[in-house]
Amino acid sequence: MILPPVVAVPLIVAAVAIGVTLVYASVLDAKERRVPHRTWRPALAVAIPAAVWVYGLILLADWRTAAGYLILVAVFCGFFYLFGAANLFGGADAYALIIITVCIPFFPIEPYFGSPPHGFFPFAVLTNAVLINIAAPIAIFVRNLIQGNRAPLPCLFLGFPVDGKEIQNEFGFVMEDIEEQDGRLVRRFVGFTESLRRMVRGEKRIYTKDLRLHPEDYRSELALYRKAGRVWISYGIPFIIPITAGFLTALFMGDILFVILTILAGM
Repeated sequence: MILPPVVAVPLIVAAVAIGVTLVYASVLDAKERRVPHRTWRPALAVAIPAAVWVYGLILLADWRTAAGYLILVAVFCGFFYLFGAANLFGGADAYALIIITVCIPFFPIEPYFGSPPHGFFPFAVLTNAVLINIAAPIAIFVRNLIQGNRAPLPCLFLGFPVDGKEIQNEFGFVMEDIEEQDGRLVRRFVGFTESLRRMVRGEKRIYTKDLRLHPEDYRSELALYRKAGRVWISYGIPFIIPITAGFLTALFMGDILFVILTILAGM
């Protein structure tokens, strides 16, 4: 779907502003594991007026189509907000996805593989981000197999062991519960289901960033990790990075999932 310039140009301007901010936010999150809300202010100053202009034009041209897309925007924003509130997304991740959804509902340009039938840009960004994010666990699994690391099968995809003496210098969260009983260490892996329940209940996981920034609050844990020798942690790639990659691939290549399904259907 090729949009008329009066609609496409504002969307392109918004996409450039948001794309640059996403790249910057990815760098911040990789280094500091934190993206302040003020990071988005310049992009929002550009993207929101552009989005208002686009919504106004679409409402005047075809209010039924506009209403359908506005409902989609509301549903997706609600979905991202609830996932962020339930700690299933990071706050910065949810914020970025909501901004993309509100400000760029349509494909600003025709991507290389064409626009999918739904034409809803945020959906392509989300599916691309999820597909790209799947590549990391596969690479970690291969690495664990090569290094001979042993753990329950899901953990082999989600993390790897690090030196307990240097754990605070890594990125991720601790995947094991370790305690000392009768002078010996007792340790067990925290499974995905249990970890998910803890996140939903708001129970705090032990992040290596907290160990680094507040070692005085984790003296007993750090002592146990040193005794344990090797401790399993999750891989520390912030989801904002796959979101950025998903945004750029959706913008220039299209909806990867739709392309894959189209290829499979034609086989």
